[in-house]
Amino acid sequence: MSEGRRAPGALEAEVMAALWAAERALTPAEVQAALGSTLAYNTVLTILGRLHDKGRLVRRPAGRGHVYWPAKDEAAFAAETMRATLTGRPDRERVLQQFAATLDDADAAALRAFLEADRP
Repeated sequence: MSEGRRAPGALEAEVMAALWAAERALTPAEVQAALGSTLAYNTVLTILGRLHDKGRLVRRPAGRGHVYWPAKDEAAFAAETMRATLTGRPDRERVLQQFAATLDDADAAALRAFLEADRP
């Protein structure tokens, strides 16, 4: 990848991070300002539209445009991404074992406590 080019999905991740940090709905111009970058307004608008089409953002009319906010909080989105990684894998157990092996003691203890707790 050449210098100056972002990795695939990097812009979408930056937009999501800006919206999660804002904790309120933002206009495209506010997202553009939050990114603190030289992205064109139309580029930000395109990214917001794509994220909305993917179901990651909710939007509602506001003035002559829209405001956008995340459809899920950051933790729910991360969990969904992890679940999607496992879906349909023939080696699910091995993937889970590899993941668990990378956890530090605090994360392993938190996961263990959750799995051992009574859940509905």
